[in-house]
Amino acid sequence: MAAYSYSAINAQGVELSGELHAPDLTGAREQLRIRGLLASRVDELPSAGDNSARNVFKKVKPKTLQIFSRQFATMIEAGLNVVQALVILEEQTEDAYFASVVRELRADVEGGMLLSEAMKRHPKIFERLFISMVEAGEAAGILDEVLDRVALHIEKSTQIKRRVKGAMLYPLMVMSFATLVLTGLLLFLVPVFVHIFQQLGGDLPKLTQYVVNVSDLLKHKWYIIFPAFGGSLFGFFKWKKTETGRKQWDRFKLRVPKIGPVVLKVTMARFSRTLSTLVAAGVDIIQALEITGQTSGNWRVENALADVRAKVHEGVPIAQPLVDNDIFPPMVSQMVKIGEETGELEKMLGKIADFYEDEVDAAIQSLTSIIEPLMMILVGCMVGVIVIAMYLPMFRMLSLVK
Repeated sequence: MAAYSYSAINAQGVELSGELHAPDLTGAREQLRIRGLLASRVDELPSAGDNSARNVFKKVKPKTLQIFSRQFATMIEAGLNVVQALVILEEQTEDAYFASVVRELRADVEGGMLLSEAMKRHPKIFERLFISMVEAGEAAGILDEVLDRVALHIEKSTQIKRRVKGAMLYPLMVMSFATLVLTGLLLFLVPVFVHIFQQLGGDLPKLTQYVVNVSDLLKHKWYIIFPAFGGSLFGFFKWKKTETGRKQWDRFKLRVPKIGPVVLKVTMARFSRTLSTLVAAGVDIIQALEITGQTSGNWRVENALADVRAKVHEGVPIAQPLVDNDIFPPMVSQMVKIGEETGELEKMLGKIADFYEDEVDAAIQSLTSIIEPLMMILVGCMVGVIVIAMYLPMFRMLSLVK
C-alpha cells in the first residue's frame, strides 16, 4: 500500500484535498470515484512508514503510545468517530515521526480500512498485543474501553521495566568506573613504577611481575585487546538474538543465584498482566495465550505456554497444564484455577500481576542492598591489588640501593 496526495472535486463543485492509501495509482483514483470525487491530481508520497530507510532507527517511546491510547479512548468515548479522533491526535502529537504514522492511519481508515488493519501496516510501532486488542474492541463495539486497557497495560509494563533498569544502573556504573580506573592504572601508573624498578635492578615479586606483564600487554597490544573486547560484546548480543542463544541465555538467567528468582518474578508479572489484559478485552483465549507467550520475554515461559495452548485447544482447563509445568509457581496455577471456576479469570490474573510486581520491587531492593557493598569491595580489591603490587618492591628498595 502506497500513500497518495490528491486534489479532487465533489458533486457540488468544491475542490477538496487530502491523502489516501492504495495498492497503486489506479486503485487511488478508484477510491476517489467511489467517494463521489473527480480526481484532478493524484501524486504518490514518499513512505513515512516502518520500511522507509530514513526511519529504520526511529522508535516511538512507550509513553507516546500510552498518551495516544488514552487520548484516543477519551475521544471515542466522547462520541467522535475514529477519523475525527485521528485528525486531532495527528495535530497534538509532538513526535514528528509518530505524527506521520497517525496521518497514515487516518488516511487508511478514510480509505475504508479498519483501524486494526491500518495498524498492521506498522508492526514496528504497534505490537501484536495492541493490534489484537483493537481488533477485539472493534468486533465488540468497545474500542474506547480496549484503548484504555492498552494504555494501562503500557503503563504497567513501563513501570516494571523502569524498576529493573534502575536496579541494573548502579552495578553497571560502578563496573564501568572500575574498568576505567583499572585501565588507567595499568596504562599510566604501572609504567612509571616499572621504570624505577628497572633502574634499581633486582627481581620483582610475583604479584608485581604479573601486574607488569598485564600492563605491558595492554600498552603494546591495545589495538588487539580493545577491538577484541568490543567484538566479544557485539558477538554476545548477536548470539543472544539467535534461537539457540536465546534458549541458553534464558535458561541461564533463571539458574543464577539471587538473580534467577527476580527474573522469574518479572516474567510472571508480565505473563499475568498481558494475559489479563487480552482476556478482559475479549480476545480469543487460544490467541491470547499465543500472544502472551511471544511477549513473555523468556523462552522457557514461551515454550510452556505453547504446550498450554495446545492442551487448551483440546479442551483441557488452563490451570491443569500450568500445574504440570514447574516454571509456573503454585500460586499462579491455583489462582488461575479459581479464576476459571468463578468466571473471573482476568481479575485473578490482574491480582497475580499486582502481587508479582510488588514482589519484584521487594526483591530488587533486597538485591540492590547486597550488590552495593559487593561492588565497593570489588572496586577496592581491583585497585588494592595494583597498589600492593607496586609497593611490594619498595620493601626491597633499601637492599637494592645498597
